[in-house]
Amino acid sequence: MSKSIEKFTKRGVRTSYVSTTVGMSLVLFVIGIIFAGAIGINAAQIQAKESLQGDVFFSAEMNDASIKQVELSLKSWPEFKSIWFVSSERALQEFGDVGKEDIKQLFDGENPIPPSLCFSPNEKFANKTGMKNIKLKLLKSYPQQIIEVNYDESSVENVNSGFQQFILLFLFLALLLIIIAVAMINNTIRMSLYSKRFTIKTMTLVGATRGYIRRPYLFQAALQGFIASLLAFGLLISVSYGLNNILDAIEIVFSWRVLLIIIAFQMSLGIFITFISTWFALNKYLRIKLDDLY
Repeated sequence: MSKSIEKFTKRGVRTSYVSTTVGMSLVLFVIGIIFAGAIGINAAQIQAKESLQGDVFFSAEMNDASIKQVELSLKSWPEFKSIWFVSSERALQEFGDVGKEDIKQLFDGENPIPPSLCFSPNEKFANKTGMKNIKLKLLKSYPQQIIEVNYDESSVENVNSGFQQFILLFLFLALLLIIIAVAMINNTIRMSLYSKRFTIKTMTLVGATRGYIRRPYLFQAALQGFIASLLAFGLLISVSYGLNNILDAIEIVFSWRVLLIIIAFQMSLGIFITFISTWFALNKYLRIKLDDLY
């Protein structure tokens, strides 16, 4: 009889341990999706900002070779992600075959478009102030050579304001979900320790120190957080791989750097939350009176 009770108790402890770990892994999976989404949004924002373009026009005295010399000098500027030379013929081709012929007919067969430089700004300069400073710096650095610097101010403003609004909404939803997730993990751990409250109190009554009592529970909590984070990371990668293969319109690609950041974040968060939740739950049962355990 006693063996069957002991076997049933051990099975219950294992079941509780597994269910707690699985529950935490699902919560960390949701948090991992949020964190991966934040990285994805940041990458999309950088890509959108660095896709902005500006044009640098030169005086009539500047030939292609001179403009290319300026191009080589500007490539060392930190403000530019990329900068390239646009010849007169290449600029004319952007109007298409019909538009190109119409322009040539209008100007008696000559190409009226002068050679220029086209640039894309670095992400931190891709804003209203940064683009204005780029323009002023170019005109100041080459006052005789550059006559005009053009860029679409509305596009610069739309890219920044659009992402700012979206990021604020995403952060609000992410914070709400993280609070709910942390509360769920905390509640799961408290329920798990509730079943062991008599064991914890018995150890205090026989003279065990608080540090001695805490040690195995905290180690187990950290181990649970570690295992749960690995399960959550594996689930996140599996879902990403599945979506890439099932839905042609969706392509989710993580670099090794991003993957390492995500798993490090999940592990740190999983171990920290389980450790802190276990610590406070243990303190409650270490301080509580015997009559209050029932």
